[in-house]
Amino acid sequence: MLIRSRPDWWLPERAATPESLYLNRRQWLTGSGLLGAGLLGGGLVGALTATPAHAAAPALPALRHTKGLVTTDDALTPYEAVSGYNNFYEFGTDKTDPAANAGTLKPRPWTLAVDGEVSKPTRFDIDALLKAMPLEERVYRLRCVEGWSMVIPWVGFPLASLLKQVEPTSKAKYVAFATLNDRTQMPGLRARVLDWPYVEGLRLDEAMHPLTMLVVGLYGRVLPNQNGAPIRLVVPWKYGFKSIKSIVSLKLVERQPPTSWSRSAPSEYGFYANVNPKVSHPRWSQAKERRIGEFFRRDTLMFNGYAAEVAGLYKGMNLARYY
Repeated sequence: MLIRSRPDWWLPERAATPESLYLNRRQWLTGSGLLGAGLLGGGLVGALTATPAHAAAPALPALRHTKGLVTTDDALTPYEAVSGYNNFYEFGTDKTDPAANAGTLKPRPWTLAVDGEVSKPTRFDIDALLKAMPLEERVYRLRCVEGWSMVIPWVGFPLASLLKQVEPTSKAKYVAFATLNDRTQMPGLRARVLDWPYVEGLRLDEAMHPLTMLVVGLYGRVLPNQNGAPIRLVVPWKYGFKSIKSIVSLKLVERQPPTSWSRSAPSEYGFYANVNPKVSHPRWSQAKERRIGEFFRRDTLMFNGYAAEVAGLYKGMNLARYY
């Protein structure tokens, strides 16, 4: 008799957030303590004003949930906050700029190139990819290095599923990611905030971990432009800047690739960027965080609460040195 064991965070599809909750704005706000509470963080009230730029996106066509994965029972952050309060410097440096400016992004047509140390380099059309990949809902915490956090029901598929298709070679040790670099679509590129395009990287074992996800939607709907349409990375145990948006290429490489923030300020932003309350940013503590919609700050969890699943990836490493 075959006995299949499940990890301790596994929940069946019936445990996924119901579609009725997605579509009922009052339920979102009431459930998160925002309705009439006036507890929103600085700048967020304006972000929640209904505008076409961050109105509810259309539902994902033919959405197929293969399972419901819930890794926290924390209250979900409202759709309006998730889509209206972002860091996406390609569209401006204020938190509300992406929602206001990302309408210029054209997520179709779109291709995702995967090459480098692989046996089968492939350029994936985004629509063909969505038809081929069974989509999953995953409720993850998101912790920004700036000290704020959210809880988001993402829709996507494991990055490992894509990487297995291209067959990494024995030389592949890391995955290098790059964002679209188009000034006509991304007005923020005209400001030299970073060395564009935005680039990120993971070790191959991090990329292949079952929690690492390529995301194409949230709250059961198409991923809004300002959240990284049409496809982005989500690595829930790392600070948010690791979850690169609007990805156009993945390259499997032998050496550790450069990353935008560690290249810009290496003493402040390391390659690993694991959420760690014991290691402060040079300019602020990481011990506490402000969950969007809450008045009081809460304790930050080691690896953002995913230590049981990912701590083994870093066994024996000095996490203060490899920050």
